[in-house]
Amino acid sequence: MQQQDTLAERKHLLDLEAIRGDFPILSEEIRGKPLVYLDNAATTQKPRRVIEALTKYYTAENSNIHRAVYSLSERATAAYERSRTLVQQFVNAPRAEEIIFVRGATEAINLVAASYGRSRIDAGDEIVVSAMEHHSNIVPWQMLAEQVGATLKVIPMDRSGTLIQSDYETMLGDRTKLVALVHVSNALGTVNPVKEMSAAARERGIAVLIDGAQAAAHMRIDVQDLGCDFYVISGHKMFSPTGIGALYGRSELLESMAPYQGGGDMIRSVSFDGTTFADPPAKFEAGTPHIAGAIGMGEAIEYLRELDWGGVQAHEEELLQYATARLSKIPGLEIIGTAANKAAVLSFVLDGVHAHDVGTIVDQDGIALRTGHHCTQPVMDFYGVPATARASFAFYNTIEEVDLLADALMRVREVFG
Repeated sequence: MQQQDTLAERKHLLDLEAIRGDFPILSEEIRGKPLVYLDNAATTQKPRRVIEALTKYYTAENSNIHRAVYSLSERATAAYERSRTLVQQFVNAPRAEEIIFVRGATEAINLVAASYGRSRIDAGDEIVVSAMEHHSNIVPWQMLAEQVGATLKVIPMDRSGTLIQSDYETMLGDRTKLVALVHVSNALGTVNPVKEMSAAARERGIAVLIDGAQAAAHMRIDVQDLGCDFYVISGHKMFSPTGIGALYGRSELLESMAPYQGGGDMIRSVSFDGTTFADPPAKFEAGTPHIAGAIGMGEAIEYLRELDWGGVQAHEEELLQYATARLSKIPGLEIIGTAANKAAVLSFVLDGVHAHDVGTIVDQDGIALRTGHHCTQPVMDFYGVPATARASFAFYNTIEEVDLLADALMRVREVFG
C-alpha cells in the first residue's frame, strides 16, 4: 500500500495535462483519431520551448560561431557554449571541455572507434560488446577489428533479455582493450548494470564506452558515478532536435586522441608544412556544427531539469507495469524482453501476424508503433523472430493510451482471425 501511495503521490506531482500541453504534436489527429505516439525509443517529440529556441536562433541570432567579433556571432557562440555546459551538467561530467558535440550517438561511437580505437587496439586484442547492442555499437567495432586484426567478443544474454554477468567477468582478459555496452536496450528495455560492469573492466585497466542513447530520457546520468571513460547520447531521443548529440570523454583520453576529422575550427595553426590542432573539444568539432541543434538540445535539458524526476520515473514505471499486464492478457501475444530491471519499452509478437501488419493496422487508430528489427538484428536472431512490434513510452504518455493500444491489438487479432 505504501508503494501505491508513493506512485499516486508522484503522479500527482507530475501534471500530465500540462506536460502534454507542452508538446504541440500530441494534439494532432491521424486518420481522424487522436495521435497516440508510442515510438519514443526511435525519437521523442519536442516541447514547444525547444521549437521556439530553434526559431529564435534562425530569426534573431543566425550566424556562424567562434569566428567573428560581431554581435550576432557572439550571441550565437554564447548560446552554443552554454548548451555545452548544460550537457556537462546533465551527465555530471567534471569539465565542459569533456563534452564533444556530434550528430548523435552513432557518430560519437564512430569517433571513439576511429580516434581512440585505432591508436590503442592492435592485432590480437579484444573488444567486448553485449548481445543486445544496437547496430551502431556493433558495426564500428567490427570495422575496427577487421582493420587492425582484433577480435570482437559478445557477452551472452538469457531468454529474459538479461546479460549473463558471470560470463562477462570471465571474458575480460589481458588482451581486452575496450568494453562497449548499452545502458538501456532499445529493443528489450533492459537496464544493464553498467556501473558494476564498468568497475569490473576498469579494475583490469580496460576502457569502457556506454551507449546512453536510450537512457538519457528516462534516468539521471552521472558519468563520474558510473566510472566510464566514454558516454554517448543522442539529442533526438531526449526531446531535442535531430542531428545533434554529445560524447563525454575523460579529458586525459580526449587530449591524447587524434582528431576524428580535419577542417576549420579544429586547428591551432595550418601551413603547407604541417598542422597543429586545438585542444578538446574544438579538436573534434571540425567545420560548422549544428549550431541550432546544440542550442535546442540545451533548451531540452533545461526543460528536463524542471521536471520532478521522481514523478517521471514513477509514472513511466506505472505505464510499463500496466501495459505489461494489459497486453499479456491478449491471446497469442508474447512479450520479448522480460528482464527484472526494465525501462518503459515493450516489444512483442502476435502469433500468426507479422509485426509490420500489426503496425499498419493500429495506425488506422492513430497509434504510432515501431515495427521491425529496431537495428538489433542479432537480438531478433536470438529470439528466432524476424521482427517485433514495440511500444516505447515517455513521461507524456497516459494509461488511457495503453488501453487504446490494447483495444487496437484485439482488433488486429479479429482481422487475422
